[in-house]
Amino acid sequence: MSYFVGSSAHLCPLCYFRLAVIDKCFSHETVEEIVDALESEAAQLNEEWCSLALKRLKEASPLALKVSLRSIREGRYQTLDECLVREYRMSINGISKPFYHDFCEGVRARLVDKDLAPKWDPPALEFVSEDMVDSYFAPLGEFEPELKLPTEQREAFI
Repeated sequence: MSYFVGSSAHLCPLCYFRLAVIDKCFSHETVEEIVDALESEAAQLNEEWCSLALKRLKEASPLALKVSLRSIREGRYQTLDECLVREYRMSINGISKPFYHDFCEGVRARLVDKDLAPKWDPPALEFVSEDMVDSYFAPLGEFEPELKLPTEQREAFI
């Protein structure tokens, strides 16, 4: 039993069931496996929340899905400072070439044209390489300074 499902005994039975399904689906290692698990559960359960979650994942940028999953997984083992540096790098790298297309395309589809039909690049999960994902987490280039946190100025916890 997972940490999240096991710690939710105070929730209603329906909530407990949903947490079990969420944990079952989202504990997979890859976005592709998560989508497959959600497809299977959505077909079996015929529950709106499960179908809606699957729909949202399929509408999202394939690259952003893989970057987000990696970020969540890495963040579990990082300090707050490390998480902030990682998020900063992801943000800067995500709006910089060569991957700024997804950001601009998402803005275009939602806010400018409002057609809700983004043309992601790459267009599907199978076309997203590890190198593409890695580039979001790479140290910043010479023209963009890394995030410097004033860690030495903090008060000690007592």
